[in-house]
Amino acid sequence: MRSSGAEVASGVPLVVAEQVRAAVADGRPVVALESTIISHGLPRPRNLEVARELEAILGDLGVVPATVGVVAGRPIVGLGAEELEMLATASDVVKASVRELPLAVAARRHAATTVASTAFLARAAGIACFATGGIGGVHRAAAETFDESSDLVALATTPVTVVCAGVKSILDVGATLERLETLSVTVVGYGTRRFPGFYLVDSGHELEWSVESPQQVAAVMAARDALGLRSAIVVANPVEREHQLDPELHASLVAEALEAAAEAGIAGKAVTPFLLDHLYVASGGASLEANIWAVRNNVNLAAHIARAAAGSGGPA
Repeated sequence: MRSSGAEVASGVPLVVAEQVRAAVADGRPVVALESTIISHGLPRPRNLEVARELEAILGDLGVVPATVGVVAGRPIVGLGAEELEMLATASDVVKASVRELPLAVAARRHAATTVASTAFLARAAGIACFATGGIGGVHRAAAETFDESSDLVALATTPVTVVCAGVKSILDVGATLERLETLSVTVVGYGTRRFPGFYLVDSGHELEWSVESPQQVAAVMAARDALGLRSAIVVANPVEREHQLDPELHASLVAEALEAAAEAGIAGKAVTPFLLDHLYVASGGASLEANIWAVRNNVNLAAHIARAAAGSGGPA
């Protein structure tokens, strides 16, 4: 069953799965998941396997999963099994950040949601917690190109809690942290004062604040809401050390990827997928496995944070 109990805009109903709507109404824990990783981030058929696994992790912890996507122009929070499979297998799924949402809706397209659009739609449905792999950020050479992810602007204006493994390590991590500060986005390390680097435990950048438990994150969320702030909380949760990509290998592969992109004249939106694909091929798939482990780790933590925020406890 579906419910259109919330609206993104006048005349554009936000379709909320009944189990998600009921859990939000009852104050039970819900965690949103993005769909870009399903449609564009992982190879087939691994993408659908991982999508189902992430939902199962949440379900096993007593948390309602709410994977977000757009199906035939309908923004959906809580994709059904058939909808999830369609976004994982269809060849005509576009990638939609917030600015592309009205285009996808008007054209009745299938679309996978990014961090920005997932956060926006999840919040519209009343969901407070969201898990992903890594958020977007400021690209290298942004001083010349002005290239930075719209994730940053969305996080500045959307009061959700995003559990991630930092930003993608192919980006300018230091500049991203500076932009997050400028945009008043709260950033806190989970069990660390070192900002993680997606595939890496440590990006080389220090954090001023850290927390040690899901309950502490829930307290930060409550304080943010009590203060009336409208920005996100980014919980930087490093991938487990045994699952990170070897730091020396990572450094050499990123340097090679950047050189290859420059030689090929790759620019704009094409840079990130080009670099990630180069890392995947050059690492023999090791970067993909580190990515998947990071997402699993983030989904697990997000479940415990959602439970704590709902008053149903943290880790068993």
